[in-house]
Amino acid sequence: MAQEQHEGVESNAQEDLTQKTIDTLEIDLNNELTEELEEEAPDVDYSQLSKEQLVNLLENELSLINSEGVKPTSLKKAEALAREIRPVLDHIKQSDRETALKVFVADSGSEDGFEFKYDAETQKIDSLSREIRGLKNTYYQSVEKEKEKNFNVKTSLLQRLRTLLEEEGTRETDPSGMKSSWEEFKKIQEEWKSAGNIASPHNGTLWATYNALIDRYFSNRNIYFELKELDRRRNAELKSELCKKVEDLAKSLESRPMTKEILAEANHIFEEYKHLGPAPKEDQEKLWQRFKVALDQLYDAQRGQFAEQKKSMQENYDQKLKIYEAIVPFTTYNSGSIKEWNAKTKEVMAFQDQWVALKGIMPREEGKELSKKFWATLKTFFHNKGEFFRQLESKREQNLELKNQLCTDAEAILATGEDTAANTQKVIELQKKWKAVGQVPEKYKDTIYDRFKKACDSYFDQKRSKNKEVEAEFEENLRRKIDLIERIEIAAANKDESSLDLLSAFKSEWTSIGFVPKKDMQTTQKRYIAAVNTYVSAIGKLSSKEKEQAVLESEVELVRDGESSRGLFRKENDIKRRVSQLENDISLWQNNIEFFAKSKTSDRLKAEFERKISSAQAQLEELKHQLSIIQEAI
Repeated sequence: MAQEQHEGVESNAQEDLTQKTIDTLEIDLNNELTEELEEEAPDVDYSQLSKEQLVNLLENELSLINSEGVKPTSLKKAEALAREIRPVLDHIKQSDRETALKVFVADSGSEDGFEFKYDAETQKIDSLSREIRGLKNTYYQSVEKEKEKNFNVKTSLLQRLRTLLEEEGTRETDPSGMKSSWEEFKKIQEEWKSAGNIASPHNGTLWATYNALIDRYFSNRNIYFELKELDRRRNAELKSELCKKVEDLAKSLESRPMTKEILAEANHIFEEYKHLGPAPKEDQEKLWQRFKVALDQLYDAQRGQFAEQKKSMQENYDQKLKIYEAIVPFTTYNSGSIKEWNAKTKEVMAFQDQWVALKGIMPREEGKELSKKFWATLKTFFHNKGEFFRQLESKREQNLELKNQLCTDAEAILATGEDTAANTQKVIELQKKWKAVGQVPEKYKDTIYDRFKKACDSYFDQKRSKNKEVEAEFEENLRRKIDLIERIEIAAANKDESSLDLLSAFKSEWTSIGFVPKKDMQTTQKRYIAAVNTYVSAIGKLSSKEKEQAVLESEVELVRDGESSRGLFRKENDIKRRVSQLENDISLWQNNIEFFAKSKTSDRLKAEFERKISSAQAQLEELKHQLSIIQEAI
């Protein structure tokens, strides 16, 4: 009997050590599974998505939960998504409300009476987020209730086990009583195994108490030691089967990669192994070492796979870092051109597409920080672009005010009904100002242009309708002037009849005829001057100076009558040039005379220069006279 008790104590000590090892491995396995799930968090900037895309994301998560059943991993992922979207939704709500308030104030002039209701998509995002949080809270509340229930169940089982031990201590050796006690004990074991998890702070204490009470029970049941040994051998067989299962899992890695499902199955086998009672002490450690070797193979494969995954994660990080570094300069980009901004936007979007195309995950902390910086950089660029377009829109609003004023001015001139030269010039100036003003908001572009064009076109249509009679008169004047020119040309051909009196009559007749169409004015004037020049040349008894004087007077008279003065301007410039040249020559010749010595040769030279000076002065007087005539006309 003493030997059996000693063996029981050693067995209990060994089982206690084994149980601590099992609990440690269970914590490691759960931590690794949690870490793997966290590594797969998506890398998305939700502020770049539309409302419809946010709704689709949340609906997809709810659909997965409903189709796969409520699981901690799916709930955690969905709740994380809802939490990430929350600040984006708050920003959308604020932006929509501020926009609506601006429109309301612009229409009413005050915020009084303003009421705002978010659109259906915004309400849908809010509703889906609350539904996800509700599912998560409901699930974890049920889990906590289940754990609390399990705690109460296991506490009750421990109390039943204590009561059983107390009865064992007072009961006489009765086979029937011992048998019922054993059956009650096995029932408590089965119920303990069936009970679920409890809150972790109490788990170790309950297990320690449970194992201690079981040890006490087996120690007190020396008379039934054989049953205990039979049970241990049965446990050994079951543990051997579990060893075989985990070994098969390890062997299966030769033909397939490590997955979460394999680790989950191993964890399930591990749970079964934990709940089995002790095996014979000579087999206990051997079985555990066998089980642990196979389990370590799975862990080593998972760690090796994670090492490869870390390498891939680092490669993804390096590639995304290059994309981030390439996009940083865009944060300081600035331009006043819409075309250039759009071109830069295409470049930025190309980098964003490259970023999104890299689907692999990155190291958790570094990747999270890099993603944050990348999306912040994108946001900065698009903020700057938005600021440019806001300023552009503000400038266009100012342009709209200017063009509205131009429309009002043009309509006011049209309303007077007066098509005077001054009003015509005003309309032309308004058209010039219109061209100088920049673009207006796109939605007003056509209407404001149509308004201005209508006012201008109406003015000129009105002016043209009033000028039809004038144009008919101009055409008659053109016919008469051409007839006069032809008669002058005929008279010039008959030199015997040419005289200044007849020329004077021609000039009087020309002056009496009114204006001709503007398109014919220059051609008619040139032909008239040419005819007069020909006629003057035909008058034989006039000197060349008199002929030149007569032609000049004819041109001056044309200008006085309202004809173009461009020809006289050219003649004026020519005379001024000749006057300047003569004045320079006279000055030079007068200076040269001062240097001549008193000699016969010098006297002849001096006389020659004086003759030149006298001739030049006469020409100069004549040119100045012609210049005065031209300047009076102009």
